[in-house]
Amino acid sequence: MYHKSSLYSCFFLYIGEDVKPFTPEKTKEIVMSLQQPAVFCNMVGDWPALHWNAKYLSAVLDGKMIQFRLGLKTVDLVPQFETRCSYVMATLEEFLAWSCGQPSCLSGPFSCYEYSKYWAYADYKYIARIFEDKPEIFQDIRWSDFGFPGRSGKESTLWIGSEGANTPCHLDSYGCNLVLQVQGRKRWHLFPPGDTSFLYPTRIPYEESSVFSKVNVANPDLKHFPEFRNTTAHVVTLSPGQGSQTPLGMGYRLGWQHSQSPHVVLLVPRHWWHYVESIDPITVSINSWIELDADHEARVEEAITRMLVCAIKSAENPSDGDLWLNPTEVEATSHEINLQYLNKAVSEYFKCQKASVSEQACSSSTGAEQRTSASCKRKKREVGCEPEGYRLLTHEFGFSTFKAEKLQKIPFGPHLIQVLPQSQETSSMGAVASDTRNLHEDEGGHFGKLHSTRKQLVMSNDCEMPAHQVDSDSSPNASQTALSTNDLLDCLVNPHVINLVARLLGKKLERSF
Repeated sequence: MYHKSSLYSCFFLYIGEDVKPFTPEKTKEIVMSLQQPAVFCNMVGDWPALHWNAKYLSAVLDGKMIQFRLGLKTVDLVPQFETRCSYVMATLEEFLAWSCGQPSCLSGPFSCYEYSKYWAYADYKYIARIFEDKPEIFQDIRWSDFGFPGRSGKESTLWIGSEGANTPCHLDSYGCNLVLQVQGRKRWHLFPPGDTSFLYPTRIPYEESSVFSKVNVANPDLKHFPEFRNTTAHVVTLSPGQGSQTPLGMGYRLGWQHSQSPHVVLLVPRHWWHYVESIDPITVSINSWIELDADHEARVEEAITRMLVCAIKSAENPSDGDLWLNPTEVEATSHEINLQYLNKAVSEYFKCQKASVSEQACSSSTGAEQRTSASCKRKKREVGCEPEGYRLLTHEFGFSTFKAEKLQKIPFGPHLIQVLPQSQETSSMGAVASDTRNLHEDEGGHFGKLHSTRKQLVMSNDCEMPAHQVDSDSSPNASQTALSTNDLLDCLVNPHVINLVARLLGKKLERSF
């Protein structure tokens, strides 16, 4: 499949930090049209956020408690889903003390977890929340350089992890993703949307906007998941820029050299599967999810999925112990609430469709450029919110869906580098050592792929084994004498099936809107 030594590398032609290789308009055009992963270079050299290493962030946070997810470094055949991890509240200072091997009295709750056996991840930390008392820091991140004016750290997410920190392979239902690597290296394993059936998609654990793979791509069980052999992996290691030649890996083969490697930004296109692993002792990255017009239809599909999963799983006996709801989900919502959301999602979809048709007609008659259509996003519920919290709101600025054919030529070169398919060098990924979702409205009115507050599954300083280190009935190792509820759901809410149901609903209701 792919080999751990097959990384991407290149040496870039250095340009002054005040000179950008692409204008914001051109960069946005590339982001909205490119359907394969790529790396932007020399676009963020003047961003203050480049100084956001873990030590700096620890000083800025000044003892603020944040949640960390802890998992085992051992590589199992079963993905280490978030339901199988432990969670602790700690300061970034305590995290650094633990990762640097300082005395246990300085590492707080981390002292219960041996560093050689565990990794820790402060993932999905919404900058708008953790720095709510320091709004000036939002301006350290300037997505306006990528053609999205007004988008800053307030619409971004922070990730801080130790060596081995990862999330299971999944695809995001909404938007595309821009990722800046600030400290340490992270390896991205990317798979195209066409590989979906080879990755054995599942909605258990359930989380809105995330479709997980049953395959642990770090150690695939080819006996139970033989079709994984047919995947086409695109692998890239992101490194932070620094004042020396710092390769991304071995594969770009561009040949340019300079004395300073730039910080890079990875573009993950819509519906590309990804598994991300931290391969250095400390990693820090920043990302922002970019809304797309296609999200309108995706919200209808997610509403259908939520209704089916909640209805069927809630009917099971709670004593079965199947932790089907991901910690990122606050609760299993009622059928009534889910039906309200489905109807609202369908209504908003048709409104956006009509608006798009009207804009096209106006553009054709006047010869003006087609205006950008509003991209609607779901408002993620908070604990205690009323049903109207499900309202779909329109983003205050929208983006047209630029078609790839409108680009005369994608300007690949030293400043925009393709993440190419991994050569089929090995038959599995077993040699690779463990060396990334619901929408939430932030206060600024922007919407991104943001989690709601995690349920407090494990928030203890007690020294215990990781919570929920048990196989669910979706695990290939679980003994099965008959089909389970999860088996049914794997078929019923398969992405292809849900897409078909959404289209059938659309045909049924299109005359009503």
